[in-house]
Amino acid sequence: MSGPGERQLRRQGLGAEDIRARLGAIGARWIYIAVAAVALGLIGAALFMQHVVGLEPCPLCILQRVAYLLLAILAGLAAWRSPRSSARAFGVAGILVALIGAGIAAWHVRLMQVPASLSCGPGLGAMLENFPLTQILPRIFRGSGDCTDPSAVLFGMSLAAWSLAGFLTLMLFTFAAIARR
Repeated sequence: MSGPGERQLRRQGLGAEDIRARLGAIGARWIYIAVAAVALGLIGAALFMQHVVGLEPCPLCILQRVAYLLLAILAGLAAWRSPRSSARAFGVAGILVALIGAGIAAWHVRLMQVPASLSCGPGLGAMLENFPLTQILPRIFRGSGDCTDPSAVLFGMSLAAWSLAGFLTLMLFTFAAIARR
């Protein structure tokens, strides 16, 4: 039995098969291009919030930006190499980077939800000036005072939660591109 939404689509000449065919016509190259564009757009939004709105990024925010940049580069390389098998390798690498970025964002969300139970450290600039590189990464994941800033909220969700959603969504689209080959 068809619902009201499906009947409306049929009146417009768009059945489920038509929609599947139109989505199926979108090749892997275009999906990779969209993933790269969205990742770059999210970096642009973060830079806007930093330089125009005045939200200073914490170390975890910076690591998420790096992950988005790597994802954009890998998706761009996959689009360039598509439909060759090397595109699949770039896509798999992009999924791994998105998974790492999602892990960083998930840790950031956790820090924001229980800031009192986790220790906070200095900002990234102070860490780079005062500690060897081997000690910086563990300190970054401990967070800093501004990692738990509750004012970084957009439409009722923290920016870290939006970042987590962005990584997971881009990872799903990259899976779809790999499946299309």
